[in-house]
Amino acid sequence: VYRGSVKDFQGFDANQDAEALYNAMKGFGSDKEAILDLITSRSNKQRVEICQAYKSLYGKDLIADLKYELTGKFERLIVSLMRPPAYSDAKEIKDAISGVGTDEKCLIEILASRTNQEIRDLVAAYKDAYERDLEADIVGDTSGHFKKMLVVLLQGAREEDDVVSDDLVEQDAKDLLEAGELKWGTDEAQFIYILGRRSRQHLRLVFDEYLKIAGKPIERSIRGELSGDFEKLMLAVVKCIRSTAEYFAERLYKAMKGLGTRDNTLIRIMVSRSEIDMLDIREVFRTKYEKSLYNMIKEDTSGEYKKALLKLCGGDDDAAGEFFPEAAQVAYRMWELSAVKVELRGTVQPAGDFNDDGDAQVLRKAMKGLGTDEGAIIEVVTKRSNAQRQQILKAYKAHYGRDLMADLKSELSGSLAKLILGLMLTPAQYDAKQLRKAVEGAGTDESVLIEIMATRNNQEIRAINEAYQEAYHKSLEDDLSSDTSGHFKRILVSLALGNRDEGPENLTQAHEDAKKLADVSSNDSSDSLETRFLSILCTRSYPHLRRVFQEFIKMTNHDVEHAIKKRMSGDVRDAFVAIVRSVKNKPAFFADKLYRSMKGAGTDERTLTRIMISRSEIDLFNIRGEFIDLFDKSLHHMIEKDTSGDYRKALLALCGGED
Repeated sequence: VYRGSVKDFQGFDANQDAEALYNAMKGFGSDKEAILDLITSRSNKQRVEICQAYKSLYGKDLIADLKYELTGKFERLIVSLMRPPAYSDAKEIKDAISGVGTDEKCLIEILASRTNQEIRDLVAAYKDAYERDLEADIVGDTSGHFKKMLVVLLQGAREEDDVVSDDLVEQDAKDLLEAGELKWGTDEAQFIYILGRRSRQHLRLVFDEYLKIAGKPIERSIRGELSGDFEKLMLAVVKCIRSTAEYFAERLYKAMKGLGTRDNTLIRIMVSRSEIDMLDIREVFRTKYEKSLYNMIKEDTSGEYKKALLKLCGGDDDAAGEFFPEAAQVAYRMWELSAVKVELRGTVQPAGDFNDDGDAQVLRKAMKGLGTDEGAIIEVVTKRSNAQRQQILKAYKAHYGRDLMADLKSELSGSLAKLILGLMLTPAQYDAKQLRKAVEGAGTDESVLIEIMATRNNQEIRAINEAYQEAYHKSLEDDLSSDTSGHFKRILVSLALGNRDEGPENLTQAHEDAKKLADVSSNDSSDSLETRFLSILCTRSYPHLRRVFQEFIKMTNHDVEHAIKKRMSGDVRDAFVAIVRSVKNKPAFFADKLYRSMKGAGTDERTLTRIMISRSEIDLFNIRGEFIDLFDKSLHHMIEKDTSGDYRKALLALCGGED
């Protein structure tokens, strides 16, 4: 099935189009609207014919005339569209290695994403256009392992056999593990050989096998073992092997997000993918970033340049509100990866040679007399497990006849006080306190209710119920019931029971559950859409729900999260989405919440503090890994940039390291 956004123009006449372009450019000024309308609605093959017809009719070079008449980004875009794909790639690479400095990102994008045939065509086009050898030019302009991998990719010799050997898959996964994680230093040659030569289908299975034996995705190992441009190149290769459309969706998003636009990247991708997989890129973009590529281009560009880019984009997926096969495949792959058991690790471990009495003395000394030694308090509290902190509380009381919590409260202030005091509570006490704050007083903080209730396991929920009753002398269920309403209340009450199934998946039941979730035709009010989702999402085990979600994708070509967002609204939608994301990948759910708490102007310190405390002994190490995978920056770096003083020092201690 053709997945480009630009197709052959019906009733095409090269001479007629050449004449139209000539008329648009003759005289004073030029009709830019006519030029962009015509060129963006013709396929590349037809544009090449127009160039030939233009020369035959007027004895002039069309590309030269377009360069003369147009300016800036619009000129670059239109001229790029007029070149055959291989020559366009050749021009991009020539520009990337000419002059002072090298545009490594351009080299990486083109050579990591092109097929064998496209690479061979590129090499020939470069030779024809510049009378130079592409490999020799790249070797002269790059170095080290980065250069070696580029040369391997330039051969256009990746295996193309779809027949995969299970034994070779296992061996390659093992070789990659031994070349990186299990080796002192890194055997880069092994990474180059396997990632540069093996077929796409084979490598996808290798990546799955690697996740099983290493307990982490291959991308995370590459980030840990490789560095610089070589690391970026290998990550790009892995991303393109997994999904070329997802790779380009991410590149486009990064080209436009934040201040300024990387126009060269935007133009290059919109031109090069317009007749290959632009529809797939649009679909993945809409799913991954919750807005359409069309709307992001519309907001980020202007003038004829914007109009031409939107024509190449080919449509607004926000308006269509649809979900398509490529996006479903990306979602399905994510479900499959999430189903692989990965060891969860906190960043705070029990201290060796722990001495509760000694720690109590250090804390007392830090708070005694004039001033407070916040550094000493942070060092003790953040470097002990919660169980050890409970022992320190008792030792402090026994030694000094004082309440350590009260002393800390009187000596510390602001964000640091909230963080340290939170760490001194048991996890259940801390969650109970956060829930109480969310429901007491005017207004309700639904986001806190959702975050805690949607992510805690049965044992944690039961402990929270006990802690809540003990601290506030009323049941959590009663407070949730009196402070919320409708389907949202029913979701929270169901979760508050802590009665989720804990067994394995049941394939037959999963198929039935998926069918139930997919059914939009039921008119029975007692079996409303929300009731059906509640009965499944709030009660089934995590392994079973993962299978339900996979069955849902197979059945509908929709991701269940997308279906929830499309069919529900408000707190009900947010609660169900949180449950789905928690089932899918709980560390990724919290990584996203942490990122949102710090991005943009200001910091949501309540959310940041709450997650850093509650996940520090459970899965904060995994959250760190997901954070860097999702946002290309470390959690440590973002905390360091976004906070200050002793609060920052304590958060970084909990974070446990720079990735």
